[in-house]
Amino acid sequence: MTTLDPPTTALAPLTPIGLTELTERAALQTRFDRKYVLPVAEIPHLLAGLDRTDQVLEIDGRRAFRYESIYFDTADLVSFRLTARRRRRRFKIRTRTYLDSGLCWLEVKTEGTRGGTVKERLPYRLDDSGTLTPGRPFVDGVLAALSSGPALTFSPTLTTSYLRSTLYLPATASRATIDVALRWEDHRGRRLALPELAIIETKTGSTASHVDRLLWRQGHRPVAISKYATGLAALDPELPAGRWRRTLRRHFHPTSHAGRDAEPGPPHRGGAGGDPGIASGGCGGSRNAYPTPRTV
Repeated sequence: MTTLDPPTTALAPLTPIGLTELTERAALQTRFDRKYVLPVAEIPHLLAGLDRTDQVLEIDGRRAFRYESIYFDTADLVSFRLTARRRRRRFKIRTRTYLDSGLCWLEVKTEGTRGGTVKERLPYRLDDSGTLTPGRPFVDGVLAALSSGPALTFSPTLTTSYLRSTLYLPATASRATIDVALRWEDHRGRRLALPELAIIETKTGSTASHVDRLLWRQGHRPVAISKYATGLAALDPELPAGRWRRTLRRHFHPTSHAGRDAEPGPPHRGGAGGDPGIASGGCGGSRNAYPTPRTV
């Protein structure tokens, strides 16, 4: 398996599950998310430890699917800054396009009770993926519970793309995703690609899955990472990055930049919020007590 290939060989022994059945069994629109960053080369070893009952999403013979997300924020990046400062009323707005099927959704993610993540979404026209205009009433309706102030003005801020495989874990009625071929591009044309890395995300109820425990046994710990906020901080060193400083230093190397901003910039400022103090994941990590859930 090369760094840009999906882990299809390692996924081959798993029983397939269709999208409708997966959605019925583990929709998890309200959930706890734990994210791990590890080398792509370690994915086969991880998958070798799965339970025999675990299944992989398969659609039309495919087990890895191309995703593109366009994130929207204000001119002063209020969504990013609320996340950086770990405010309770933080939110994210994006369109998500499944490139292999052409399906598109408008999604708003907010923080739920007990630190969980709540995702609300609306079917969206593919041609409208770069604008909020048709879906603005939906966005305002979701955000109404967070603020009584004037309506904010949003525009496209960051585009992410990656290749995703999705696992269904019957033991906990939960899911895990494996993202590779990670790429970011901001509205100024700055780009970042991390082909050597994978982001593993478990999406569970309050109970951790056996994939989490498998990762812990292999020395990987949840990390503070958000495809939107961490990617934006990696592309713009002037932004506050305290929450993701350790992840940026360990995994988002300046030599991975492409395009006109390939030269390393100044060091990140600490910013508000400080270092969360959680153990770093990726290649090797603390093997101590099991971690608590972290949200996006």
